Amino acid sequence: MLPMVDEGSPAGSWADGLSDAAYSVWAKHDRRSDGWLPLWRHMADSAGVAGRLWDEWVPTQVRRLIVDALPGGAEDARRLAVWLAATHDIGKATPAFACQVEGLAEAMRRCGLDMPLYRQMPDRKLAPHGLAGQLLLQQWLVERHGWPKAATGQFVIIAGGHHGVPPNYPAINELGNHPSLLRTRGSEDIWRGVQDELLDVATAACGVGERLAAWQRVKLPQPVQVLLTALVIVADWIASNPDLFPYFPGERGSDPERLDTAWRELNLPAPWAATEPTQPAEELFAQRFDLPEGARIRPVQREAVRLARELPTPGLLVIEAPMGEGKTEAALAAAEIFAARSGAGGCFVALPTMATGNAMFPRLLDWLERLPDERADTGAHSVALQHSKAALNRDFAELMRAGRRQHDLDRDGTGDAWRHSEDARSASAELVAHHWLRGRKKAMLSSFVVGTIDQLLFAGLKSRHLALRHLAVAGKVVVIDEAHAYDTYMSSYLARVLEWLGAYGVPVVVLSATLPPQRRRALAAAYSGTEEDDAAFAPVEQARDYPLLTTAAPGTEPRLSAPEASGRGTDVAVERLADDLDTLADRLAEDLAEGGCAVVVRNTVNRVHETAAHLRRRFGDERVTVAHARFLDLDRLAKDEALLADFGPPEKVAELGGKRPHTRIVVASQVVEQSLDIDFDLMVSDLAPVDLLLQRMGRLHRHPRGEGQSQRPRPLRTARCLITGVDWETVPPEPVAGSQRIYYRHPLLRSLAVLDPYLAEAEDAPGVPASAEDGRLGNVVGLPGDISPLVRRAYGDEPVGPPQWQEAMATARKEHDDHQANQRSNAGKFLLNPAGRAGRALVGWIDAGMGDADETRGGRAQVRDINDTLEVLVVQRRADGTLATVPWLADNKGGRELPTGAVPPPPLARTVAACGLRLPYQFSFSDVLDRAIEELEAACVEAWQAKESYWLAGELILVLDEDCRASLAGFDLHYTPFNGLEVHHAQ
Repeated sequence: MLPMVDEGSPAGSWADGLSDAAYSVWAKHDRRSDGWLPLWRHMADSAGVAGRLWDEWVPTQVRRLIVDALPGGAEDARRLAVWLAATHDIGKATPAFACQVEGLAEAMRRCGLDMPLYRQMPDRKLAPHGLAGQLLLQQWLVERHGWPKAATGQFVIIAGGHHGVPPNYPAINELGNHPSLLRTRGSEDIWRGVQDELLDVATAACGVGERLAAWQRVKLPQPVQVLLTALVIVADWIASNPDLFPYFPGERGSDPERLDTAWRELNLPAPWAATEPTQPAEELFAQRFDLPEGARIRPVQREAVRLARELPTPGLLVIEAPMGEGKTEAALAAAEIFAARSGAGGCFVALPTMATGNAMFPRLLDWLERLPDERADTGAHSVALQHSKAALNRDFAELMRAGRRQHDLDRDGTGDAWRHSEDARSASAELVAHHWLRGRKKAMLSSFVVGTIDQLLFAGLKSRHLALRHLAVAGKVVVIDEAHAYDTYMSSYLARVLEWLGAYGVPVVVLSATLPPQRRRALAAAYSGTEEDDAAFAPVEQARDYPLLTTAAPGTEPRLSAPEASGRGTDVAVERLADDLDTLADRLAEDLAEGGCAVVVRNTVNRVHETAAHLRRRFGDERVTVAHARFLDLDRLAKDEALLADFGPPEKVAELGGKRPHTRIVVASQVVEQSLDIDFDLMVSDLAPVDLLLQRMGRLHRHPRGEGQSQRPRPLRTARCLITGVDWETVPPEPVAGSQRIYYRHPLLRSLAVLDPYLAEAEDAPGVPASAEDGRLGNVVGLPGDISPLVRRAYGDEPVGPPQWQEAMATARKEHDDHQANQRSNAGKFLLNPAGRAGRALVGWIDAGMGDADETRGGRAQVRDINDTLEVLVVQRRADGTLATVPWLADNKGGRELPTGAVPPPPLARTVAACGLRLPYQFSFSDVLDRAIEELEAACVEAWQAKESYWLAGELILVLDEDCRASLAGFDLHYTPFNGLEVHHAQ
């Protein structure tokens, strides 16, 4: 623990001796009640909140970084944070700001602070109060304390950036050319006197005066400037809340009482204070993950614990191990050890999709219930699920329903408006979705967060309030799952974020079953802050072991460790299958003759629909189901639960009251690759990049079913994957167009090339039965043994495949290289720069940025290199013209009439909000997108756009007719709970 330091002068000293002019300067005004708050009062409130945040909320990992940058250590760090919060709004003591409320401005004029009327200052927008404060604070340090101007920028930029965007040089210079916006011409001395008086009082109250001389020689690292900016933003948001800090008249009594009451009312949870586990790895896993008696941990898990304990300092840990080896548990165990050593106050788990995030969230909650905290009973932590559908998650909703605060404590600053679906209130509990830690910009500040990878990548995207996102991750251990799932574009953002995490000293654990060696090297080099071609990182790429653990940290050479494999494995026989629906149906009929559960994985939803329709005609509707992302949110959740009830681990099937079917065919898109722990007897898969194909194969024979899989149908006791989606007659074989649109031709041909020897063996020995006694055929891919060599060869630079393929592969490679170069170029447009040299101010830090990115369509598209997409909420119009929820919803939610002349009751509105549907790629083209938005807005229900309509205001509503059909932007749409959304060009 860092030592506590004295807060400086008592808060009551702020008002003592202030001149009438200084006392008259206002900071806050409520037009409804005409209440107001003097600037000195808001400065004192902000300083008090910053002190409490520093002492009780900011994780040790963050405080230590700031402490190390200052000559006076912990005392300096706390005083600086409090002083910066106290002075951040000094720019409100200017005519450009004060003229906005005439009654308050006139009171200031009576005290000698002359200023024009609001309408007489058309150029006042050149002086936003943050930028004005930056210039005033700079002048005060130079003129009254003798600072060199060059030394001030790194400190005063925090005032300039406290509304989310640090000023740039053109804005600074332009305001410098308009001095009358800071001090009215003819009254300069009075204005300067008041500004200096307020800064002098703040400096004395914060006990900073005697430290200023020493601080002018400091060179603050840019990461420290970011963290201090974020801390000031949080302090300002809390101190600006009138429910906590009432306005005049009628404010709470004395200063200590005012701050104590507000802090008690806020009840902000303290960060996690991890205790380093010292027990053997076996005991640690048994206690944290409720392992059955006698269970043994995997070698990978044991090695992860050893490395986390023995690394000189917590840094980057990359865990590569097969599917089903317990990588997630290994990561959480390492996170606990890292947190105890680094002072991290929480953990963020980043996953590729909302579905994987939803699946991870209950696992995190189970872990937290057993997680010790040196300052509290186990389980006393703030928790958040962070993605655009989080409010609809059952587990997260339960935390939010624990209680409701009556005060308006949950706003992301006073200038933003939020929809209820993103910002629901909740009271504290042992595991709390805390009422203040709500909203797009604040939820990541919770101690424990599960979210999509976007939430991490946003830390590399130039966007407003980026400093808050950096504070959120800088105080945690970060776990990145499924690291192989991110393309070149996303990897550009991931590399930059890792570079900043390394600069913050944030421990990071990266997980993958199929990580290409070049990606491993790039991740390690980025975190270490070095160039990817640094010779010290060559061994990271050259490593051939599997499983493999890699560690790295700034200033140290990477280390590699190769634990033994657990011995668990699956042999998967692979074969070619013609891309013909009749051939597919015939093969399934043959292989499922004695029953069995098969999955057919298609790379596009259109192919899912075509395949399912054909197979239903052959096998019947009851034996063929579909799974893809083009379902309503509630239907998607029901689909996922049904898949687990049918094909999950035996204990999960029993928990859900399910039963494994005798015969079933699931036709699915890529949703089966990652999110669900499901197990099939047979797989047919469209060709995909080899790492993703191996992920799919991991859904074959995933769970033991009897000795030697004896509980599976006899012909399916050897796992088998039939590869299709390819014209096998061409040279080289040609992947179908839809697959090339998703994955591009080069990775698909490389995948084919490394699999060709296995597939050729299958062609050479067609008569060998799948249940051959030796259990191993020439066409067998061994999991996990073949994972690393296949991925390494597929993503390497050496030629692969038959000689006659090489010309076509070279052409595909050229196209792929051009595409990747274009991805890197596009990513760079809004990509945050690396941390600059220490002492260089954050001027223009997010210039040319995205504005408010976060969960906007543009923000998601920017970090994922996808076209802008459109999401709608789906309802149905009955024959009598009334609107209703779609009829098939369970739990009495279906077929409920919706009022159109009023806001629907909250439970009903929430049901509609849970019927979200993302429209497919046809609606991502700008002309179609614009036309669709125009048509949907023309049909909106006006009453649902009211401010009180928390769930529905601002949302686009797609109205289906009685037959669940609609026309939109030249397309015919048809939705069913069995097939999801089907889209066709209108005739």
